[in-house]
Amino acid sequence: MPQQCPLCNSTAKLFHTDKHNSYYQCDACFGIFLPINSRPTSQLEIAHYEQHNNDVEDKGYQKFVSPITEAILHDFNANDKGLDFGAGTGPVVSKVLNDHGFSIAQYDPYFHNYPELLNEKYDYIASCEVIEHFFDPHKEFTLLKKLLKPQGKLYCMTHIYDKSIEFTNWYYKNDPTHVFIYHANTIEWIKKEFEFADVMIDNRLIIFST
Repeated sequence: MPQQCPLCNSTAKLFHTDKHNSYYQCDACFGIFLPINSRPTSQLEIAHYEQHNNDVEDKGYQKFVSPITEAILHDFNANDKGLDFGAGTGPVVSKVLNDHGFSIAQYDPYFHNYPELLNEKYDYIASCEVIEHFFDPHKEFTLLKKLLKPQGKLYCMTHIYDKSIEFTNWYYKNDPTHVFIYHANTIEWIKKEFEFADVMIDNRLIIFST
């Protein structure tokens, strides 16, 4: 039975089924997602995130997020205002930027729930391994675009799906909290829908510009 895409509201067809879940791919934006009845509960999400060994002092973890941190350090300076959106239990992006004298606030609905931060404007937003967790990606990207100042940038990191990936054995889909997976066409759809001036994809790094 077809499903409705939570990003673009178009029809999505069954893409893949395994013993755990069924995945649907949108005909319009090419996003791949879990249907509503397969999404994790908030309790499961919190428990799963708390299992992550996110030590902000770990050099390997800092290297993992370096595509985002190095891009921000190149594009902005310590006087610019940033937001770590979906900072999680170990806000390593914030740690690295703080070590360089940058000021960046942390927001996360579970671990840094400061909704007043969502009433401000930012020069840059980092969202590292976050956007694949969005139940309602249209709502979340609407918010992210609204939070950016003119000439601002949104830095996302996620593993984008393409046809060279064997979905059946793909590790990325096996995380029960990864409910929406992006395709390069999905990223282009987001750029147009939310009127970003530009978008750049470099492996796992995606940079939207206002």
